[in-house]
Amino acid sequence: MRALFWVVAITALAAGVVAAARYNAGYALFVLPPYRLEVSLNLLFALAVAGFALGYLALRATSATLSLPRKVHEYRAARRRDQAHAALIETVREFFAGRYARAEKAAGRCIALGEHAGLAATFAARAAHELRAFERRDDYLSQAARLASEDDAVRIVTAAELLLDQRRFQEALSVLGALPRKHTAALRLELKAQQLARNWEQVLALVDQLEKRGVYDAEHAEQIRRYAQAERIERQGADPHALDEIWQRIPQRQRRDPKVALAAARSFIACGKSGQAQRIIEDSLEATWDSELVALYAECAEGAVTAIERAEIWLRQHPGDAALLLTLGRLCAHQALWGKAQSYLEASLSLEPGYPAHLFLAQLHEKLGTADAAQRHYRASLELAVAELRQDTAAGHRPMSI
Repeated sequence: MRALFWVVAITALAAGVVAAARYNAGYALFVLPPYRLEVSLNLLFALAVAGFALGYLALRATSATLSLPRKVHEYRAARRRDQAHAALIETVREFFAGRYARAEKAAGRCIALGEHAGLAATFAARAAHELRAFERRDDYLSQAARLASEDDAVRIVTAAELLLDQRRFQEALSVLGALPRKHTAALRLELKAQQLARNWEQVLALVDQLEKRGVYDAEHAEQIRRYAQAERIERQGADPHALDEIWQRIPQRQRRDPKVALAAARSFIACGKSGQAQRIIEDSLEATWDSELVALYAECAEGAVTAIERAEIWLRQHPGDAALLLTLGRLCAHQALWGKAQSYLEASLSLEPGYPAHLFLAQLHEKLGTADAAQRHYRASLELAVAELRQDTAAGHRPMSI
């Protein structure tokens, strides 16, 4: 419709110009002695229009010729950007599809094109890492460092994550230290590295930050804190002064946690502070019952009679706890209450056969002079200990997950 309008308008204009020219009898006279040139106004107007059109076309042609190299350069740059973008998309698609060799190859094309080269080198490093080509991975990371800024978060977090996968946690911590401000993912990586490095003070500080950011709920964060506190206590177990200082700095609610109390009790016993260990166990068991913790109670030798009385009160509350019965048997044996010790140990075995109960019964029968019964319990203890050792070896040691 618009084209038709312009055709009609131009046709009408041309008809109007032709009609007006018929009534224009004027002329123009140009004098350059000895020459004279007389031209009608209609022809002069036509020549002026034609001259203007030719001049305009000449200027446009000159401008287009002069700008041609720039346009060619822009065209080539746009084509290179499009090719690099397509290569980067292919890299991401192949990487997350698990085709790491193809992803590395596509990333190499993107790096060669010079567009998004830092990001492509980072993806290439991840792909090479998955292919266990660690030398190529390190080369790609070096390229990413040259192509991106020094504080590039993508490269730094990637390098730290890949180093942690190889359990090179000290190097990972050094890499993460280059970040001016750590975001949540970097903090999680740092927490994992600090756990592997057994830097429990830093672990506790990082857990607080991650809980504030909503990464961990209160229960999960408290679980990590308990684990860190227990490990921290065990590390200082040989130094009684450091152990006392650490214990006083632990919040009251964590002191009563069975895992923390167990680590503390073991450490205080190793330092010769059995009374302190006994109080720690009693306080924790009053708050939360734990069979593993009550099994350690018999090793607190101070105040054994009082300990028996307290343990018998616990037995009325937890009559089916084999570990508590074993502890009572050991406490009674310390006080030479042989009959009560034997009955408690046999009751523990009836609930849950285990090598400690058999071992203590064997020692008890040796004191009572019943050698056959002692030998029978020694054999049973050895068989159960070997079976448990094999089971632990088959299961392996699994570190705490964060």
